[in-house]
Amino acid sequence: MTRFKAKVRDLTRRTRGVSLETMVQHVGTYLRGWSGYFGFCQTPTVLRDLDSWIRRRLRAAVWKQWKQGRTRFRELRRRGVGFALAATTAGSAHGPWRLSHSRALDVALPKGFFATLGLPELAAGC
Repeated sequence: MTRFKAKVRDLTRRTRGVSLETMVQHVGTYLRGWSGYFGFCQTPTVLRDLDSWIRRRLRAAVWKQWKQGRTRFRELRRRGVGFALAATTAGSAHGPWRLSHSRALDVALPKGFFATLGLPELAAGC
């Protein structure tokens, strides 16, 4: 599990300098290979937690890519977040990891959004 998390951390670094689509493509390739090798599972909750953690890392990377408060506000509004919530989240002094678990980013970048980008779910095989 430690090597798995280290590899995913490497693929989802916030300062990696690649687009979200490219990042999801690389992570998806790794996850498909990993789940193919460790296909049988007796602990689906562990895999659900890993899925959630990976999506949170991707949200943090996206938040970091939206560098300025104006861009963050505009992107949140474009993705259906209310005015007040988008304003408070975009102006927040908290870091990307903490905000990646915020309500605004959960609404703007839901689970289905990552599925449309091609991110596989580890828990789907159990």
